[in-house]
Amino acid sequence: MAKAEKSVAIAELKSEFEGSSAAVLTEYRGLTVAQLKQLRVSLGGNAKFAVAKNTLTKIAANNAGISALDDLFQGPTAIAFVKGDVVEAAKGLRDFAKANPLLVIKGGVVDGKSMTPDEITKLADLESREVLLAKLAGALKAKQSQAAATFAALPTTMARLAEALRAKREEAGE
Repeated sequence: MAKAEKSVAIAELKSEFEGSSAAVLTEYRGLTVAQLKQLRVSLGGNAKFAVAKNTLTKIAANNAGISALDDLFQGPTAIAFVKGDVVEAAKGLRDFAKANPLLVIKGGVVDGKSMTPDEITKLADLESREVLLAKLAGALKAKQSQAAATFAALPTTMARLAEALRAKREEAGE
């Protein structure tokens, strides 16, 4: 690879690191081209799966300010650059790795924080962003409904008490 080609590759990888919310490094040794294509499809539009030379990728990551991945650049390495929902991409990688044990998740970085393979698997166990937001909205709505019911109950209770007091006074002849 000529020096100019290396510079272009480093610049492209650097822009991928900078434009991604997460990057997950994997070892793909033994996977066929068809299986890699299947992995790319399973990641959908959330992530871009790229195979690159370790040295160039390491330089690009360091240029992008990411040094936490330096120890992971050994053996054949491919990177999933995640631009969308990190949980969805982690699920796609985890599920593909279960079906194809030759894909090994080495680790990654999410929003600048280094993550181990176990942490990425735990991230994959989370529910999607939309589900979590829906649950939060439901919880907030339930609390508002409870507060509204409490506030509405106060005047109703006062009216019932006043009516009971009036009825009691009537019975007593007051």
